[in-house]
Amino acid sequence: MSHYISAPLIFLIDTAFGLYIFALALRTLFQWCGADHRNPLSQFLIKVTHPPLKWMRRVVPSIGHLDTSAVLLALLLETISGLLVAYLQGESPSIGVFIVIAVGKLLELVLDIYFYAILFRALLSWFNPGTYNPAVMLLFSLTEPLLSLGRRLLPPTSGIDLSPIIPLIAIQLARMILLPPIFDLAMLLR
Repeated sequence: MSHYISAPLIFLIDTAFGLYIFALALRTLFQWCGADHRNPLSQFLIKVTHPPLKWMRRVVPSIGHLDTSAVLLALLLETISGLLVAYLQGESPSIGVFIVIAVGKLLELVLDIYFYAILFRALLSWFNPGTYNPAVMLLFSLTEPLLSLGRRLLPPTSGIDLSPIIPLIAIQLARMILLPPIFDLAMLLR
């Protein structure tokens, strides 16, 4: 297939699948951390992701607060996206490779969401503390478990809350320790 056709198709596949997987990840994380499901942003995510999940939930039950059907759907969509892109690029690795890559990409996405959420929350606390906004409330719900752990390990010093440093370092360490072996395994399976 011509590069002039495949490049835009790859871009569209990456964008469409990526946005939907991001919505699934946010929905799963918000549900897992007990965020307010009546929040307008939560309602949007629920409505966008509900159609395929209502069918999957008949077969795949949730485990505690973890929406396993959403996780499985995200894994399936990430695998399909990788297969489509590989097909358009003229490659044909086995499906196992794409499943391993999908696991790595989903883990990377979750780490990215938490990293930027904590960073954004720290910046918000400096510039605009105490303002109500539905998105900020979800941000607080998502980040508070990690930040409360950080506050226990590193209490405020001279009125400055340095607690975001602990989870940000932990996220970067998790990225360095967990992701390379997953992507190396995918390369070995090729």
